[in-house]
Amino acid sequence: MRRVSTSELVPGMITAEDVYSFNNQLILSKGLILNDKTITKLAFYSVLQVRVEDQCIEPVVDESPYELSYSEKIQNSPEFIRFRKEFETDVDNFKGAINDVVERGACLDTDKLMNYTLNILDIGATTPNLFDMLHNMRQYDDATYIHSMNVALICSVFSRWLRLSEEETRLATISGLLHDIGKTCIPDDIIKKPGKLTKNEYDVIKRHSQEGYRILQNSNLDPAVLNAVLLHHERCDGSGYPLGVKGDKIGFYAKMVSIADVYDAMTSARIYRGPLCPFKAISLFESEGLNKYDTRCIMTFLENVVNTYLLNEVRLTNGLRGTIVYVNKHRLSAPTIKTAHGYIDLSIHPDIEIESLI
Repeated sequence: MRRVSTSELVPGMITAEDVYSFNNQLILSKGLILNDKTITKLAFYSVLQVRVEDQCIEPVVDESPYELSYSEKIQNSPEFIRFRKEFETDVDNFKGAINDVVERGACLDTDKLMNYTLNILDIGATTPNLFDMLHNMRQYDDATYIHSMNVALICSVFSRWLRLSEEETRLATISGLLHDIGKTCIPDDIIKKPGKLTKNEYDVIKRHSQEGYRILQNSNLDPAVLNAVLLHHERCDGSGYPLGVKGDKIGFYAKMVSIADVYDAMTSARIYRGPLCPFKAISLFESEGLNKYDTRCIMTFLENVVNTYLLNEVRLTNGLRGTIVYVNKHRLSAPTIKTAHGYIDLSIHPDIEIESLI
């Protein structure tokens, strides 16, 4: 057996031992053949590494005529090409500004950081779905900075959905930008270590939120932003880390960032696949985590994400294609689909799911 980083897992690998969450909840059983959904579940629970068997099952290859995926259609669009150019420029500037703070002790200029996100939002305002653009911007050699920018932009949109004030939106966006700054202090030889991590090495990775708080605690940041940096991996039911605190101890921006953080991790591209279908991510939230998040935040977020995909074409797991025409509020991951054969209410057909956007 060998230990593999969650980000490097691929469908067909087999778990070599039971996988547990930080609060000792069984997530996956030993001997399970991994697929997209189970790999994403590990990311949902912030599992960093998994032991897998040396052998690997070859995934079934679909040999039907090739058709551009939803993600590929986005990446080939002129809107995305323009968005990517602005995004990459602003992420490079953001990375430089953060490195100045971490490595040179420079003062943190939040106005400058906000300008980088505003530049992208100005471009994003002209695109059909900003979230689709963000999900296709993952770059593996620079994942921390790409992910941080994504979370910041999601928090900015999320703030509008929550009807927050301009100042509250600014603080939520800054919280998203800075939430993972502590990862810049983790040595590459730990993050990229191919073999088994020692307990001490594993604890170092888990402490990135505390490291981020340490870096920023003497800055002039609003205390609510510092709370978000420290507690964005905490959960309302007490199952998170590093302190294991419950809902009333977790700040509002930390609660927002925790949702944006997990959603971006689940729906961004991975080495072995394109972005996960948003409805699969929403289904995972519904089945695994609604009680882990602030009720107002999680329901507002998921309802609005689903609404952005109304009238989108989808492919169902039974092979049919159709259009999303109605959102079922009691089960957001299972809308009603209009197909050539009639309407299918996925909320009363649990054996049928949205496989992909097309």
